[in-house]
Amino acid sequence: MGIESFSKEVFGNLTGLKVVHLNRNAMQTLDVDLLENLTNLQYLDVRNTPLGCNCPNSELQNWTKNNQRVQLIYLYNLTCPDDKNSNFYNFDTHVCSDFGVYWFASTYVVTLLLTLLPLLYVKLYWKFKYGYYVFRSWFGEQWRRIREEEEKCTYDAFISYNSADEKWVMEELLPNLEGSGFRLCLHHRDFEPGRNIVDNIVAAVYNSRKTVCVVSQNFLHSEWCSLEIQLASYRLFDEMQDVLLLVFLESIHERQLSAYHRMRKVMLKKTYLQWPGLECTDPVKAQGLFWKQLKRALRSSNCRGQDEEQMEENVHNRQQKDDVKAEEIEYCKDQEQMDNELYPLMP
Repeated sequence: MGIESFSKEVFGNLTGLKVVHLNRNAMQTLDVDLLENLTNLQYLDVRNTPLGCNCPNSELQNWTKNNQRVQLIYLYNLTCPDDKNSNFYNFDTHVCSDFGVYWFASTYVVTLLLTLLPLLYVKLYWKFKYGYYVFRSWFGEQWRRIREEEEKCTYDAFISYNSADEKWVMEELLPNLEGSGFRLCLHHRDFEPGRNIVDNIVAAVYNSRKTVCVVSQNFLHSEWCSLEIQLASYRLFDEMQDVLLLVFLESIHERQLSAYHRMRKVMLKKTYLQWPGLECTDPVKAQGLFWKQLKRALRSSNCRGQDEEQMEENVHNRQQKDDVKAEEIEYCKDQEQMDNELYPLMP
């Protein structure tokens, strides 16, 4: 059978060895590192040895062609064991490079991403989209300018609703609020024509003192309504601006709101309004109370604590006025006393 393999210690320190005969052995691979100690080697004979034309022998092929000191006997006559028509000195070694590993790794990553991206798109689509628009609105010069000029808001409230609830908005909400002097922003009426709808939504939210979300089953299934309440809740929780009002047109079970964690967070922190239906004992009176509460909420300040600060400032101003008035009275009394005194004439 012959030698199938050997270690580096076989040649030891035989630095004077010039010829090595490895022909007629059973070796299928030969590591060139085994020959590095043979500094005076001139001839290597591997005839009739089944050296495979594969990647483990790619370094040997490169060594035999580039090593000018050692001559491989009958190199150009050596054939591949698996294919007698192919020669050992020129078999394809391109597939043996590390590029193949990198290519496999990159294709694996791309395949994995192409598999996961559709799932992430379905599950996290609105989270990514909301994050993108919030990022753009936060860093965009246009929206920064709008936030800085918030006190000069064009509208008192932006009404966010689904088109299926438009009848209630037009017949109930619009007459009661605009009839009381409130300036409302409605998407079908006040959005800028030709402008991107998302830009219109962001401008409406930031250019209105409040955002009123008319919540119904249709509202919960609307992507645009979801974006509108996300932007408004961002201002509520992240910018600490009390701008979001929830109006429920119908009773919605808490379980249905589980996917709308920000809406549930609003409901836990703030009082929301429920539109009184015909099932109420006195719907007319209940609806009158509803409009009164909604109008009061729309008139409230956006900044939490701003009303208290204003009251303190008013009290302080009144106190200052009272102090000034008291000083004036005291001064007048002193002046009157001085006028009443008799001053003797000097001789």
